[in-house]
Amino acid sequence: MTTSATHPQLPAAQVLRHVVDVHCHPTDSPILDKSMEELSITICAMSTRPSDQDLVRELAEAHSDKVVPCFGYHPWFTHWISLGVVTSKEQHYRDLFLSSLDSTSPKEKDEDLKSAFTQLLPSLPAPTSLSDLLTTLRSNLASNPSALLGEVGLDRASRIPHSYPSSPLVLTPFTIPLSHQLTILEAQLELAVELGRGVSMHSVKAQMATKELIERMKERWGERWKSISVDLHSCGLSAQMWKDIEKKHPNVFLSLSTGINSRSPNHRALISACSPSRILVESDYHDIDHCAQRTWEMVLIVADVKGWRVEESWDYRGNAEDGEEAWGAVRRLEENWKAFKKGGHRNPDEKKRRHRKQRVLESDSDGSAE
Repeated sequence: MTTSATHPQLPAAQVLRHVVDVHCHPTDSPILDKSMEELSITICAMSTRPSDQDLVRELAEAHSDKVVPCFGYHPWFTHWISLGVVTSKEQHYRDLFLSSLDSTSPKEKDEDLKSAFTQLLPSLPAPTSLSDLLTTLRSNLASNPSALLGEVGLDRASRIPHSYPSSPLVLTPFTIPLSHQLTILEAQLELAVELGRGVSMHSVKAQMATKELIERMKERWGERWKSISVDLHSCGLSAQMWKDIEKKHPNVFLSLSTGINSRSPNHRALISACSPSRILVESDYHDIDHCAQRTWEMVLIVADVKGWRVEESWDYRGNAEDGEEAWGAVRRLEENWKAFKKGGHRNPDEKKRRHRKQRVLESDSDGSAE
């Protein structure tokens, strides 16, 4: 396929309509009607905070053929969420950001943090209770049968900005305690299990915490957990940790973006380590006009690492002659997306036992007929 000086040329529309950007943020920028008319792929539009839940819902309602809505609360904004009844804005944030101060801390450091807190507090919103946000989340998911939970997750690297949104962001020394993030994440995951919805999950500098969370969810919910799909988006896990997760958890997928993953040479090793049936692609981009291009670039990278051909036309007949060995990258990734949406996953050994049992039953049936 030919390329321009900066970006690969997009394929024919008949191919692009089978491409799915499983994670993007189009409502973070103004969206023109023309942009949605020209959108050539399917996108999963993420929400992240209270103010954009309605924006995602309205976009999906207006363009249901192209947009899969995703509702949830991103770890970057979980400090805005109170786990109980809010009695005081200042006390809520003080408990989050200054609770670690004690008599053993250097006095100078304590004073610096207290000063930073005093400067930050006026720019922070009044906190909203988790129970109220879960009510809204339930309503949005229940009223949109195709909706996913997202973007949710864990982030141990993010620091609180002085104001949001602003450019450039001026960061404070404060981070959100992981325990606070986990409580909010697990409450959202519980709702996803209850409603049977897939999840788009963020994980930054939290590899072990994410792995332990997935194992804890499997232990807590059993088959109900395996019935939903979880995508580790813009996945930054090591190849070895991904192999461990993939082997133990048949419902976990990974998706990659050029904007995040191509910064590290690890992303090609991660693609190589991932099962062909568990990989997805995304743009993780905020401008709808660039989502198709960025997603297509990741399609090409996955195809290159996996040694898959890339379709230049949709050359499938729709019958038994379209054997999996003849599938190109777009068809393979589309089938992975369908499996993600469908859910109901089983461990490989369970599949083998089921197939063996079926063969025995068929053999017994043939014998009795004789």
